[in-house]
Amino acid sequence: MGKKSFAEKLKGLFSGKKYDREFFEELTDSLIEGDVGARTAFEISDILEERSKKKHLSKEDEILLELKSILLEYVKEAELFPDAEKNNIWMVLGVNGVGKTTSVAKLGKYFKSAVENTVLAAADTFRAAAIEQLSTHGSNLGIRVVSHQHGSDPAAVVFDAASACFSKGSGLVLTDTAGRLHNKENLVRELQKIDRICTEKADEGFFKRILVLDATTGQNAFRQAEVFNEAVGVDAIILTKYDSTAKGGLLVSIGKELSVPTAFVCDGEKYDSIKKFDSEKYVDEFLGL
Repeated sequence: MGKKSFAEKLKGLFSGKKYDREFFEELTDSLIEGDVGARTAFEISDILEERSKKKHLSKEDEILLELKSILLEYVKEAELFPDAEKNNIWMVLGVNGVGKTTSVAKLGKYFKSAVENTVLAAADTFRAAAIEQLSTHGSNLGIRVVSHQHGSDPAAVVFDAASACFSKGSGLVLTDTAGRLHNKENLVRELQKIDRICTEKADEGFFKRILVLDATTGQNAFRQAEVFNEAVGVDAIILTKYDSTAKGGLLVSIGKELSVPTAFVCDGEKYDSIKKFDSEKYVDEFLGL
């Protein structure tokens, strides 16, 4: 039996409990175990306790709804849609193993009908496998892939992909990038260089930095979000591996502490297993409502 979900723990917390100090302390512990960062967990419990007293809430469903409304203030949705009349570049970030390259392909398929001129840029030149993987996705989907050889300059790949795409008019460039966090300084320099190229090539306001996080990695994913947000800034998140086993509160902390919204969730390997993020559905699933 795996660890209990936050929703299961919450059910246990409510069973025959008085809503006293002990209840709110246990709630804080359960939130932390449910992948909400400690600082945010303490704050949520304090606010809930204060509001419950102020509004004289004494029933389980009243307290649950109040908790839901607090969480919804923190969990943010991003509306991401390329403009077919503009030069759009989306730089897709994330550490190796989170499903970044596959997410680039999923985005390509998702937007292909809206922006016919879509190009995938294989700018993770550090891993030969990433270049091959993206090329395979491109041929499966009928989307052009621009790549250089293994070990070449990632910024040059992005430059060429943007030039190829925008020479035909407006379009969308989806860029796969390297994610070797153990070599942080090199990675940050590399991303900042790609970032400059993207900023030059995209129309103003149409360059987006999208971070892919694995829903099953909890606080580890939060630390990744911090690193990438510090390095280049993050406009939106794609949450992968978001199936029934991973209903953690990771996005609560990310929304609250980093003010970064979420755009999509992926719940499978297939190209169409990508959906727009729905904050209310996410909070309901986290709470088991």
